[in-house]
Amino acid sequence: MLIDLRSDTVTRPTPGMKEAMFSAPVGDDVFGEDPTVNALEEKIAQRFGMDAALFCPSGTMTNQIAIRLHTGPQREVVCHQHSHIYLYEGGGIMSNSMASVKLLEGNLGKITASQIAAAINPDDVHAPETALVSLENTMNKGGGSIYTLAEIKPIHRLCKEKGIKLHLDGARLFNALVETGENPADWGAHFDTISICLSKGLGCPVGSVLLGSKADIKRARKVRKVFGGGMRQAGFLAAAGIYALDNQVERLKEDHARARALGEMLGSLSVVNEVFPVATNIVIARLEGVSPEDFMKKLAEKDIRSVKFGPDLVRFVTHHDFGNEQLEEFGRRVKEI
Repeated sequence: MLIDLRSDTVTRPTPGMKEAMFSAPVGDDVFGEDPTVNALEEKIAQRFGMDAALFCPSGTMTNQIAIRLHTGPQREVVCHQHSHIYLYEGGGIMSNSMASVKLLEGNLGKITASQIAAAINPDDVHAPETALVSLENTMNKGGGSIYTLAEIKPIHRLCKEKGIKLHLDGARLFNALVETGENPADWGAHFDTISICLSKGLGCPVGSVLLGSKADIKRARKVRKVFGGGMRQAGFLAAAGIYALDNQVERLKEDHARARALGEMLGSLSVVNEVFPVATNIVIARLEGVSPEDFMKKLAEKDIRSVKFGPDLVRFVTHHDFGNEQLEEFGRRVKEI
């Protein structure tokens, strides 16, 4: 039995999701004529209380479109130094938007309003204009750490006061919401744009959605075209997103429970110095006395897959293809290492 914990992107569509995909009515989405894509966009925009949404192939694309909307040459993005938009999107902030970046430190990947206030550039010919603040929830490099609305509200107020746009990389936002019980519409009220991934914990084969105002999404549609993201009969993919929103959100709690159990198993190993606090479905272990490469090699010999996440870090991500049987088997195998 292969136990693949590299990411929650390795999930495969469930039988119910496949049935929804194969039976979806479709059209040409570039012409705005795919009824299933339109239904997905309307459904998720309504859930977050936002005006409109745009279905895209990937979360990198939705993030990069948002950055393009809000920035440009001689403008700057403020984000955590471990943000996905900075570390894992191929230098897209510079390449796609010609914007600069100001990187902040923060506990478990999160930043505060006071840090952001100190990072805002003065109105000075020597400095780029601070145009955008980007947050990430849950925070991948923070071990799936969660922002709460109480933490977001002062950041939102600051951005409004300063005329700065606020974007959320909410690739795993539903993981956060099922833990906090907060209302998606309350989150929509605090951001100019939100990116949500459907192909991680929600288990879709492809796709992310960008949420925003009607004006921003109209512009985003043109940027998507320039980025090569215009899809034709995309309803087959969008149907998976509708199915996931209806059937696979609450079950994320199961992934979180298994992640906490997995974290305890890893914490009992002599080669693990620390396990980051497990808030959602991401488990990060800090090693001692062994390199990530050697530890991962030993795991691979036991048919367990993981990823290196730093000089002494290894990451594991639980998902709907990792059930209780796999969890028990993981525990048996790691004891043999």
